[in-house]
Amino acid sequence: MRAIWIQPAEAPPLPALVGVAGVVLEAFAEGVLWWADRRMLMVADLHLEKGSSYARRGQMLPPYDTAETLARLGRITARLDPAVVVSLGDSFHDDGGSSRLRPEDRAALRAIQAGRDFIWIAGNHDPGRPHGLDGDHMEALTAGPLTFRHAPVAGGGPGEIAGHLHPCARVAGRGRSVRRKCFAGDGARLVLPAFGAYAGGLNVLDRAFAGLFAPPSFRAFVLGEAQVYAVGRRALRRD
Repeated sequence: MRAIWIQPAEAPPLPALVGVAGVVLEAFAEGVLWWADRRMLMVADLHLEKGSSYARRGQMLPPYDTAETLARLGRITARLDPAVVVSLGDSFHDDGGSSRLRPEDRAALRAIQAGRDFIWIAGNHDPGRPHGLDGDHMEALTAGPLTFRHAPVAGGGPGEIAGHLHPCARVAGRGRSVRRKCFAGDGARLVLPAFGAYAGGLNVLDRAFAGLFAPPSFRAFVLGEAQVYAVGRRALRRD
């Protein structure tokens, strides 16, 4: 009798547990944050339609960033089935980005929104309400001890969760270093990595992050292929 080899099921991604103002959240390797008790999914800096925004200024980029970003977001929402999705600003690369969505991308976004609350936080790239799309538009959102906004506020209190800075970490070890997107936090506040396909990153040791975190408690939660790794300041390097 011939042996039958069965392909093992793919293991689900392993999140890192991240505390913010006493709330335990889960940071996933895709770069999203999950609040299980409220079935709330947080994502930052989608920068949808960045390719078309650059094309309007004569810089031609492949026009596939929106489709790729929404496909990844769609897979995550299908897996976690959130009741609420919070997009932490710069959801579009400019205020007119939502009006340039292709019909198939608009349909993909509506499929992600279907059956759940969707909250658009105003960003510096897209301060206005998205055109022709469902969801609530807010400057900031408070839920329990947490406050969600686009850009971290200097001197902001505990519980702030933001995006805007596109944190990345360069991690040294075994004679080499790697640079990956990361969450950045100290237990009081947290900055999410940029989710967009064309969104870049800023080293967490850059002066733009100065003063945001308490040095003894600061951690970079670095995105691996299938899990997130908590890394202390001593293992981080500047670019």
